[in-house]
Order: sequence, then C-alpha cells, then structure tokens
Amino acid sequence: MEHTKILQGLCLLICSLIILNGKAVIGQQNDMVDLTILESAVSKGAVCLDGTPPGYYFDEGHGEGANNWIIYFLGGEWCYNVTNCLDRTKTKRGSSKFADKQTPFYGMLSNNKTMNPDFYNWNRVIVTYCDGSSFTGDVEEVDLATNLHFRGARIFHAMIEHFLAKGMKDAKNAILTGGSAGGLPALIHCDRFRALLPNTPRVKCLADGSYFLHRKNNKEMSFMETVNEGLINLHHSAKMLPDSCTSKMKPSLCLFPQYFQDGIKTPIFIVNSMFDTYQINVTFPSYYYLDLLNNTCPAYVAKALQDFKQDFLSALPKQCNTSSRGMFIGACLFHAHTIRGNIWNALSINDKTIAQAFSDWYFDKSPVQLIENKDLPLNCYQFPLKTSPCS
Repeated sequence: MEHTKILQGLCLLICSLIILNGKAVIGQQNDMVDLTILESAVSKGAVCLDGTPPGYYFDEGHGEGANNWIIYFLGGEWCYNVTNCLDRTKTKRGSSKFADKQTPFYGMLSNNKTMNPDFYNWNRVIVTYCDGSSFTGDVEEVDLATNLHFRGARIFHAMIEHFLAKGMKDAKNAILTGGSAGGLPALIHCDRFRALLPNTPRVKCLADGSYFLHRKNNKEMSFMETVNEGLINLHHSAKMLPDSCTSKMKPSLCLFPQYFQDGIKTPIFIVNSMFDTYQINVTFPSYYYLDLLNNTCPAYVAKALQDFKQDFLSALPKQCNTSSRGMFIGACLFHAHTIRGNIWNALSINDKTIAQAFSDWYFDKSPVQLIENKDLPLNCYQFPLKTSPCS
C-alpha cells in the first residue's frame, strides 16, 4: 500500500511538472473545460450531420482580458459523399452525442500566464466540428432515407450569434481561428466575422495547418480536389465562398486558400509547415512519409518534396503587404501547431516562437512574415530534438 501511494504521488508530480528547456515547454498543467451543448441552435437549423445540436467549450475571460475573445474551430477532415458522412454520424465529427465531455486548453488557449502571457485571461472558445464541411454547408432539405443534415454554415452563424449575446459584441480584441479543416472557416468566414463586430477596434484571423495546396500541374484529380467537389455538390458550400473567387473560377477551386485569400479584407495570419504532414500524406504514396519518420530519404522522395515546397511557397500571399498578411511557415513535419503547448511557445524561426510572432503581428508591434530557410523537411516528432532525414 505504501509503495502504491508513493508511485501515485510520483505520477501526480511528474504529470504536473512544467519543464523549461531554454524556450521549450515540454508539458503544462491546464484545467479541463466542460462541453456545452447549444440547444438553441436547433431552432435555427444549425445542427450536426445527424441533426443533434452543436457544442462548444468556453473558458471565461477575466481581468484585463475580460473583453477580449478567441473563437477556435476544431478540425478533422471532411465528409464528401453520403457514405463517409453517415460514418461520421457515429463519431464526434458527426454528432454531438459523441463529443468529449471535457477538453484541455493548450497553446494559445492555455489559461497559464507563463505559457500564454498574451491570451491566458481572454474569453477562449473551442467549437466542436460535427458538420464535415468546414462550417460551409447550407442545405435546407433533409434526406429522409439517411437523415443527414448539411448545415455547417448555420452552425458558424449560430455560434457567433451566441457569443455576441454573451458579451463578444463589446469586445476590444477578437480572433477567429482554427486548425486544419477548422482553420479553413477562419479564412472563409473572416470578413463575415469582422462585419459582425463593427465596434471592435482589432479583429484578425489565424489559420493553422489550413493552407491546403492546389498543385496546378497534376495530371489527375487530387484527393483534395475530390473532397472539394464533394463539399460543393453535397453540402452546397459554394454560396459561402468569396464572390471574388467564384466569379473567376469553379467553386471547388475556391476552397483552396491560394485562390481566395487575396480577396479577404480582414488581416489574416497563416501558420503552416511547408511540409505539412496531412498534405504530404494525401499527395504522395504513404511510404514517403514512413521513410521520413524513419529518418530515411531516397533521392526521389527528396526531389518530390523540394518540388512540393516550391509549389507551396509560390501559393502563399505575396510578401508585400505585411500589415494585412502575416505568416509563420516552418519546415517541421507537423500538421497544426497553435493549441499544442510545446509547439506554440517553443517552435521558432529566427529565434522567434509562433507565440511571439503572432503576438507581434496581432498587436501591431511589427510585421511578421517568417519562412524557415530549409530545402527539405525536419523530423520534429521528438521536439525540441530536430533531425533532418534528407541530409
């Protein structure tokens, strides 16, 4: 019994330790935040794929941060045909019945002043992702055979309206953000978000791991093109996309940020790896990624990744208007960074972490367009250790 108590004590100690190695944060202690189901969304038709109401996690701001807001949209790929949408209804990505009852807030959502000095006391929200369309779908009809609801855009509006009523309408600062498929709406809806906060002095948007690339020279339709066609046809997402893009090209292409970001009037910040693991996985055969994780890099893999990097960098916003376009583009094999505590305030380019870079840009301290000077990817899965599989 005594040994058990000692082991339990050691486990509690180890689990609560915050280890600082230079700037690297290995762990952090955060309170779990409870799930809230937005029942009122049902009357607006703002529901998950299976018709259940959407949910969110809310950590209330305090002190000087009480009138500041961060709205973060969770990601988790997409459903682009009836079969995979039905599959999602059996998970938290299609039904709030399966949503986590609690979730930790890390990175830019952390309540730890040391780890997150700029935003720890803001009102911080995570919106669950249960519509499969990056919050762009809006179909009135419900198929009685499947009971599938395609209402992602309505969820976006219902959530924002809810938080406006909870005090966000009086915000001094506001950030719309998200990761992966949840970062795409932070771009698509950025100007809508700005328009709903006419009296807020500073409103900006951050997309993390969401700059999905369209490679123009592909001979065959890519996986992402297939996804986007499905979103347009199944979820009727086209009406949520910027007219500045859909007036010039087919709507499915206007789900690629490279084609619509130029029309976003609100300032945006892009956090992405030029060797984003999700994009590497859906672009190349799976053994490419496995080789990299095993720190092996055949010449044909290196060449393919160098070409991908050049295409990705060419698709980014032009580096001329740094006040409205900020970026932090790394070389690590990562996908999404900002709510991972040991990445948000530790991963750096030119000795500036993501947290510092975004803070400098968001608060207008300095323009920020950081791109890591690496030809090939870094294996950072034992971060802060970085290895170069292609060296």
